[in-house]
Amino acid sequence: MLAAFVLLAGAIIAEPSRRLRDFDQSFYTTIAYDIERHGVFSSGIFDGTDSTRDVPTPGMFFVPGYPLLVLAAMKADSRFGEAVRCSVEANHGLRDEATCEDYALPMHLVHALLLAIAVFAFARAAELIFGSARVFWLAGFLATASFAAHAALLSFVMTESMAVALYSVLMLCALLAWQTSRLRYFIVSGVLLGLLCLTRPSFVVLCPILLVIGLLNGIWLTPKPARQVLGAMLAFLVAFVAVVGPWIARNQLSVGKLGLTEEYAAAVLIERFAYNHMTVGEFIGLFPYCVPVVGDIAFDKESVTGPMHRFLYYAPDSIFHLGRNHRDALLEQYVHLDPIISRIAMDEMRTSWWRHLLVSIPLGWCGMWAGRWWALITVPLFAAASVRATRKQRPYLLLYAAPALMMLGLHGLLANESTRYNLALIGPFCAGAAWLMISLFESVRSRLRAPSPAL
Repeated sequence: MLAAFVLLAGAIIAEPSRRLRDFDQSFYTTIAYDIERHGVFSSGIFDGTDSTRDVPTPGMFFVPGYPLLVLAAMKADSRFGEAVRCSVEANHGLRDEATCEDYALPMHLVHALLLAIAVFAFARAAELIFGSARVFWLAGFLATASFAAHAALLSFVMTESMAVALYSVLMLCALLAWQTSRLRYFIVSGVLLGLLCLTRPSFVVLCPILLVIGLLNGIWLTPKPARQVLGAMLAFLVAFVAVVGPWIARNQLSVGKLGLTEEYAAAVLIERFAYNHMTVGEFIGLFPYCVPVVGDIAFDKESVTGPMHRFLYYAPDSIFHLGRNHRDALLEQYVHLDPIISRIAMDEMRTSWWRHLLVSIPLGWCGMWAGRWWALITVPLFAAASVRATRKQRPYLLLYAAPALMMLGLHGLLANESTRYNLALIGPFCAGAAWLMISLFESVRSRLRAPSPAL
């Protein structure tokens, strides 16, 4: 774990410095700023308030996990705190951004630590699934390399590192719960899922998924009395609700709405609908375009005039901006999206349900390549390992992979083609790949050692 931390910290810190308002960073830094200055958890840049001058209203567009981590880093490192304050105030025109320091070292170190935890949890899960210390070490190496390949993304002050760390430990505890049937692992799994949902609310869909897997495991793989199985599931659910419940209650009291978030899901879905308008050429082109190395060779991914330029975030006519502009137009007209999202979704599904499902296939394909060029090794080996695990009756690889694969499908349906939402796949990919590689090595070695037949 220490080696993983050192390697990942080096890879992240080596990335060029970035302004703290680049990409989605200002979502979280603005909320941390509002908490520090006004003691209010706001909706950040989405609440329409200039919090450098006025007190923002309480918000729930985002969940509290990552903004509180940013706030803690601001308190721990005054230099980072000043960089955040300067960036937020420059974003509101109060300062000249050229005077702001591009400094995020404490967050880079925190990200490296969180990713090292994820590496250990993924490797330990691989060891539990296959009962091999060598699988632990090789899976840990592959996971470290896969995360290092995403160093540019992970250098941003955004939620990816925290989310994948919580997910990795959650799935390790869930695996221990399935294999041992010990109540404490079910309870800890519920707590971890709650914390994960307070970092990225989309993971709330894992609650029913893990409940179903737990029930199936308790019935068929580690048969227990029905009362014990149901008791374990109830303990998991109670622990989950105990973590997310206070945040939901706060939203009801402070914002007047019962739920984890407000507007966020609606905004993402409206942006996703824009992808339904991709051309046939873009649909087909996404398959080679998204394959690491292959796509880089076949396409110029910097050109804003190439055949796939609409998948570049910064292209003026990108699909992303098409969806964002539609969202902004709806906000200007209706002020809030939640009251109208059901109608918008029904209208879209009524006319283009088949297109939405079809487009989700290449979007899921693109999101699958977590680990970048390392995924060229881990993805096909994981697929082969899954077939081998089925034949050899090793069900825990598939159960362990199922939540991440289901999230991949969900993101294809509701998000976009970015791998940033699917870093959780690195765990099962590396576990399966490590097991298959070691199995093949042992098979070759045993054949080489076999005595030659007598002449």
